[in-house]
Amino acid sequence: MVEKKSEIEILSVDLVATWSLDLQVETCAICRNHLMDMCIECHDNLEDDLCTISWGKCGHAFHRHCIQRWLTTKNICPLDTQVWKEENKKFNKK
Repeated sequence: MVEKKSEIEILSVDLVATWSLDLQVETCAICRNHLMDMCIECHDNLEDDLCTISWGKCGHAFHRHCIQRWLTTKNICPLDTQVWKEENKKFNKK
């Protein structure tokens, strides 16, 4: 019996994956960018591929640079006007 040669040959494979956080609010209320994207400051400076998310005890999340700039004028959450208290989330390692 004659061996039949395959007509298709795979030369290379590139694997791609995506991930996201389980959030109720997916955009930063300050800069209006998606929380999984870079904030305006990181985008302008091209500092890093990842922009750290800052979580408040109230449950709201913002880009760290955005909320730091906000807190220089007001020490309240931009969404619910409670006093801003940051909560440490274990996946924020920066």
